Amino acid sequence: MSKNKANVLIAAAVAAAMLQACGIPDMTKKTADTQLPEQFKPGVNEQTSSATVKWQDFFDDPQLRSLIDTAVANNKEINIMAQRISIAENEIQARKGEYMPFVKLGASAGGEKTAQYTRNGAVEDNLNIAKGQPFPAFLGDYQFGLFSTWEIDIWKKLRNATQVAVYEYMASGEGRNFLVTNLVAEVAHAYYELIALDNQLENLRQNIALQQNGLQVVRQLQTFARTTALAVKRYEAEVAKNQARQYEIEQQITVVENRINTLLGRTPQPIARASAGFMDIKPKVLSAGVPSELLQNRPDIRKAELELKAADLNIDVARANFYPSFGIKAGVGFQAFALKYLINTPESLAAMVAGELAAPLVNKNAITADYKNANAKQVQAAYEYEQSIINAYAEVANQISNIDNLDKNYQLKRQQVDALVKSIEVANQLFISARADYLEVLLTQRDALEAKKELIETKQKQISAMVALYKALGGGWL
Repeated sequence: MSKNKANVLIAAAVAAAMLQACGIPDMTKKTADTQLPEQFKPGVNEQTSSATVKWQDFFDDPQLRSLIDTAVANNKEINIMAQRISIAENEIQARKGEYMPFVKLGASAGGEKTAQYTRNGAVEDNLNIAKGQPFPAFLGDYQFGLFSTWEIDIWKKLRNATQVAVYEYMASGEGRNFLVTNLVAEVAHAYYELIALDNQLENLRQNIALQQNGLQVVRQLQTFARTTALAVKRYEAEVAKNQARQYEIEQQITVVENRINTLLGRTPQPIARASAGFMDIKPKVLSAGVPSELLQNRPDIRKAELELKAADLNIDVARANFYPSFGIKAGVGFQAFALKYLINTPESLAAMVAGELAAPLVNKNAITADYKNANAKQVQAAYEYEQSIINAYAEVANQISNIDNLDKNYQLKRQQVDALVKSIEVANQLFISARADYLEVLLTQRDALEAKKELIETKQKQISAMVALYKALGGGWL
């Protein structure tokens, strides 16, 4: 075959391989909508977000900072995520190697006896393997050398796959940051819940002491026939009821302590805390910044963005499967039928080089399905990115409103508690002077206890709302 005819055949083969790629399905990518309102609250325009404040500076309680530090270091989910990040990093290394030449060192040894009444057997009967030496009945085959294969990445399929691995690695890092953000918030929520329960228990004990004093007064009045045994029994029942509630709160304290220990990655043990002064804590005033800052500050949004970039490139990787692949194979080494000839040079020296062109031609269902799936996953990733942005905006807006309403709620409950505390003394005086019934005293004490309980719960909600807003803004992972 002439050189010109060979070139024509090669060109025809390449053209045929390229033409079959024209049957790629027409798919449409989705562009994510990242538009957000200019502000979280009408009339409020804050330029700096509190999300940039490190959690070590955000929380003032040294006991809480110590717990969070332990949790970040020991939490099992954080450590599991660290291994996932390591796996993603290793995937980058693996994919980088795919578009580099593969070089292997190999050796083999074997032998073959050819049947006499075959084509090869008949030929060997009439040939000498060396001068004056006929073919042996059992012919050896020994070889060793270097062998190389290399897929030429013309369509950037392998390089794009590597970049996909890079984006997935970066997304796993943002996933860890989001996990840390949630962990910091969970430890803070549980810590303040624990302190609130301590204050609930102390409030209950103070109320029990007050009722026990009242019980003594009622008993004394009974001795002077100024009240009945019914009043004594009702007081005794009220004291017993509240004493029983102590154990309910103590059990709740145990549960919350163990929840914190789980977050810290350790077995149950007492939690060091500063419960005194809880009611004097003033929640910090946070700056929400502008909504667009959420795209930079929220790890979950950045993770979704990176996953979308990876999904975009995966479409290009899947599309490249429709195009022909080009490869080169080469080898150099020594080969002989006997070991004594194996390293004879140049007689035993062998080498080969070949080019390879391959393209899908018939039954492209698998690569077509992969391409369609890649496109569907890109659309899915775009929607997930949009959803993460909407969720983040809603979380911030909800907590801003929650903080405002809780502040108003707390002020009114503070007034309620102050009024009821004063009414207890008035009711006691009226009861002693026989101008009020014992039920009025009991109900007043009960209302005051419940109001103090709600006041403590509202204070906890205020602090939790502050922590939730800090988390919603994207703080806690720095």
